[in-house]
Amino acid sequence: MKSQRTHRVAEELQHELAGLLRSEVKDPRVGMVTVTRVEVTPDMAHARVHFTHLAGKAHAEDAVAALTRTAGFLRTQLAHRLKLYTVPQLKFVYDDSIEAGLRLSKLIDEAVAEDRSKHRE
Repeated sequence: MKSQRTHRVAEELQHELAGLLRSEVKDPRVGMVTVTRVEVTPDMAHARVHFTHLAGKAHAEDAVAALTRTAGFLRTQLAHRLKLYTVPQLKFVYDDSIEAGLRLSKLIDEAVAEDRSKHRE
């Protein structure tokens, strides 16, 4: 069960990371990323940062590698911005749920269109 504190820390990490990735990270290999969710372990030692990338799943591995290389910089910046005893280790994970949702929505639209065309005949 997630405690109220870990939930608040996860939300704050998500907010701060989004701002840092948008304005402070200059590495072009990171590109346009969106932090979709952050999960913090109960001991607050580790955080899984789920993100999407504008270039899509095809560039997910490169984005994870680039974000992993910037993790030290990001932790340092988070330490300055957040009032935490220790800043969690960051692990970046590509989140393909949005792409999967779009694929599923497209399949549903195609099925509905096919069904409508069969009823017209």
